[in-house]
Amino acid sequence: MMTISARMAASTAVALALTLGAAQAETLRWARSADALTMDPHAQNEGPTLTLLHNVYETLLGRDVDGTLTPRLATEWSVDPEDPSIWVFKLREGVKFHDGADFTAEDVVFSLNRAKAETSDFKALHAAVESVEADGDYTVRIRMNGPAPIYPQNLTNTFMVDQGWTEANNVVAPQNFAAGEDNFAVRNTNGTGPYRLVSRDPEVRTVLAHFDGHWDETPAVTEIVYTPIKEAATRVAALLSGEIDFVQDVPVQDIQRLEQTDSVTVTTGPENRSIYFSYDMGSDKLRSGDTTENPFKKPEVREAFWLALDRDAIRQVVMRGQSDPSGVAVPPFANGWTEELNAYAAPDYDRAKQLLADAGYPNGFSLDLHCPNDRYLNDEAICQAYVGMLGRIGVRANLVAQNRSLHFPVVQNGEADFFMMGWGVPPFDSQYVFDFLIHSKTDQLGGWNASNYSDADVDAKIDSLSSDVDEAHRNNTINEIWNKVQEDRVLLNVHNQVLAYATRKGVNIAVHPENQPRIPAVSFD
Repeated sequence: MMTISARMAASTAVALALTLGAAQAETLRWARSADALTMDPHAQNEGPTLTLLHNVYETLLGRDVDGTLTPRLATEWSVDPEDPSIWVFKLREGVKFHDGADFTAEDVVFSLNRAKAETSDFKALHAAVESVEADGDYTVRIRMNGPAPIYPQNLTNTFMVDQGWTEANNVVAPQNFAAGEDNFAVRNTNGTGPYRLVSRDPEVRTVLAHFDGHWDETPAVTEIVYTPIKEAATRVAALLSGEIDFVQDVPVQDIQRLEQTDSVTVTTGPENRSIYFSYDMGSDKLRSGDTTENPFKKPEVREAFWLALDRDAIRQVVMRGQSDPSGVAVPPFANGWTEELNAYAAPDYDRAKQLLADAGYPNGFSLDLHCPNDRYLNDEAICQAYVGMLGRIGVRANLVAQNRSLHFPVVQNGEADFFMMGWGVPPFDSQYVFDFLIHSKTDQLGGWNASNYSDADVDAKIDSLSSDVDEAHRNNTINEIWNKVQEDRVLLNVHNQVLAYATRKGVNIAVHPENQPRIPAVSFD
């Protein structure tokens, strides 16, 4: 528990950061609940980390607020007419890194190979890539292991780095975040993005300034002061007092009040992200609790957990109406979502208790539930609500709520019996969910498969998606995979998130489906 003196010190640090952040109209003072976990561009495929890095580093392709692919460092992309397994990308000319080095095809080759490295959290996105070659300074040829019709969709969060800078600073391999590794790229950057890193004090304050050598038009925002403020009340108070211009993650309990405040504008929209619970289905016994075996190996137990989850109650009580309850862990933005998959029944506690008894647990059992407390909207409160629901069927869940930097390694390293997670789908296709969360763990796939789910037939179907050029057949395969995943109750989806941005009056920021606000597009009245 934080002492009073520690709280006072933390509050003083936040206040100082906010005061120092106050500046001219061209400065955007931006606050959200969480900081980037690292500045290494290939270490963590995680929301707040990607959001901040998108201002410093750039990708070959981008995603507009309407979900369409847009050119960034690549201006054209197409399949080689003589070989359907090769994607050809034409690069933007005249692009500079922040240290003045030229951006060329060799940097793309290096960046994609770095993103495929063992310690990269993006390797599953590029599992079908066999080789990357430069064809001159401004053309890249990417050979896949077969036709790969949706591969460009996988490039919207894979950042390009300077090969020379990376090699000079001994960061050829990405940081191994899950193992607690450190490297030069964790605190230092050299991208081609619209903003360069000026200073960084993790969890306190990060300052970015417009890069004068950027290839695009000069934005209205020429300085960003990014301040992570975990406490919801403090974030809102900072906005109302004028110390902050933009709060990215507005607490659901404050939305109505802010909407009625003349000095504030609230903008809402759906996010391309699902919130779900899952459990270790593969280990022989749990690490926590009072059982000598693993109850989750039994389908009756998994079904009981499904029946105990009251999504509508969470929406009404915990989320104050700011969520979209759903039964499948893929949002409507993504290919593969259907109304049939999304359907869910009302909770049935009597049936759930009977299923536990049938599985050999008439008195339930105990275990730990790992949950983040600073990542998703009301994440800890959602977990607390589910603890209460499980209590009605005799399951005694001990809530272990931790910040993201502690929670994610526990999940990714397979050390959690039962956990909450959220998952966005940047390629807007279900294969992304399958590659990371469902496929059996391999060198490249299943990197976040903390449920230890493994089904050879499902794996084969997932593997076939990358090279299936028959859209109808591919979509049918996706549906078959989802039906099996739903039948096995691998992911207990709660809802899709609904976003709310709050700005001081006169600051205009569009809600982005990836929750990655495009700061260069911000305008001031």
